[in-house]
Amino acid sequence: MKMMMRGSSSRGSSMAHNHWTNIPSHPPFSDLSDINNNKCLPGQPLSTATKINSKPKTLPREHIDRYKRGDTHPVSALYQLSQVLQFQLDMKETVTTTGITGFYFAFCAVIDGVQYKTGMGITKKEARAKAAELALEELIASLENDGIPSDVSEGPPPLPVREKDSTIPEVHSGRAVIERKNPIKDQVPSVVREMYTKLMDSYPEFSGCGGTVAAFVMLSPAGCEVVALGTGSSNTKSSPAPTGRILHDSHAVVTARRSLMRFLYRNLLLFFSKNSALEEKSVFQQDQTTKLLSLKNHFTLHLYLSQLPKGAAQIPSQLRLNPLSISAWEVNNQIGLHAVVEGKVFSKFSSSYEQMGSHVVSMSATDKIMQWQVLGFQGALLSHFIEPVYVSSIFIGDASCSDTRGMEMAVNQRVDGITSALPLYYCVYRPHISLVSSAVPPDAHSSQKSLSLNWSHGDLLVEVVNALDGKSTEDSPFKSSPALASRLCKAAMLSRFNLVAKEAQREELLTAVTYREAKMMAKPYQEAKSVLKSYLERKGYGQWVEKPPISDHFSM
Repeated sequence: MKMMMRGSSSRGSSMAHNHWTNIPSHPPFSDLSDINNNKCLPGQPLSTATKINSKPKTLPREHIDRYKRGDTHPVSALYQLSQVLQFQLDMKETVTTTGITGFYFAFCAVIDGVQYKTGMGITKKEARAKAAELALEELIASLENDGIPSDVSEGPPPLPVREKDSTIPEVHSGRAVIERKNPIKDQVPSVVREMYTKLMDSYPEFSGCGGTVAAFVMLSPAGCEVVALGTGSSNTKSSPAPTGRILHDSHAVVTARRSLMRFLYRNLLLFFSKNSALEEKSVFQQDQTTKLLSLKNHFTLHLYLSQLPKGAAQIPSQLRLNPLSISAWEVNNQIGLHAVVEGKVFSKFSSSYEQMGSHVVSMSATDKIMQWQVLGFQGALLSHFIEPVYVSSIFIGDASCSDTRGMEMAVNQRVDGITSALPLYYCVYRPHISLVSSAVPPDAHSSQKSLSLNWSHGDLLVEVVNALDGKSTEDSPFKSSPALASRLCKAAMLSRFNLVAKEAQREELLTAVTYREAKMMAKPYQEAKSVLKSYLERKGYGQWVEKPPISDHFSM
């Protein structure tokens, strides 16, 4: 609603110095290194937090320069500074009357409870941008006038370790924590909604790639918290190459799952840090008999999906696994495996799929979720260190969805009876599947359908990937290198794997020369995968699509 304007005072000029008391003393570190010897603290606990008091040694010059050149939207720039400088930021709609005629929208930035000057505009977007500009003008001037060195290095952001001093979770620096006082089905969409809103507000220029969302939420004694989030609805057109630097599938749940893997690697580095304080902050505990790690007691993982995933989850609700009224062909076509080619879904039994030829093919999101509920969401490399990680619940926030029967059949019932054939630790983990309120605003849309956004717990910047070529975009807030290889690519995962193997003193794992060799060394995982594929084919659901081996034959 447009509002009349009224005056507003500003105390912003004195705020930058106050913000220094909230900044960790250690600099940003590489996503894969500088964790040893306490060079920096690579993890933030899934618990309540208090601010660390220490003056920053560097000024986020690159962020400021990008904004001054006009490369960064004012709202994005302000949110980026709030993440780097660790202050609480809200963009608040307000009203004012200062003799201005006509109707305008009015917004102001509120930083750590202090209200900056009011920005006005004929649209909300214009008013928010003006408010951000006014806040940045005062904030940057105050920071620069205080003479902080400008040699901050860029890289994957730090996970500042904070001490626990309260039992009340808080929201800060992009973290959303909800206390465990509501049912889990209410907590999950609430915390996802808050995180989604923060990310979209921080990067309005990428709001068009936020229409399809998936998020992993961890429930712990401290509360309910988003640990990984992804958006997207397509896969690459690029041909497989032996580099490991191309993302072939950028659908939301696949993106979120690979972001979850980054979160798990970070927590492994905490556990193996040889520092008892850091180890305590990890989400893992160790079985003294097997030496494998598992999630701590009372820590559970949950999956939120804004839409029913592509594939067999969209089975008509009247269909049955052993139908008497429809043809065997229709049964196979609906509940069998599905493949995705350039974002389009095909049944493995359809003639259209058989005509795909040399196109890059991925299994549907539904089939992948079914696979992960048997093999675990951690994948082959992480299975060297941890037991399978399953989700306890899957929540569908799709207003157009009336029931979850298709999802139940596709994820749970198709693999009934396979557990007895699986190796130790593996099973058919049947998640509770239910409909919940949407965490995505009704006006969210996918105007940038070829783009995919990813974020993991502790990241200061999101990464935006062009799904069609499988690389980061030129204007992505986070870029790992000039080559634009995504931080979710196989090569990045192999680098993390090698680092964890070194920290865990698993010398035998470091003998693997290629990515494929490291995967194949995970014998129990590979056995479980083979059992699953054979079972699906034997039951008539179709043959699992394997990517060409060339895509895994690379080394670091």
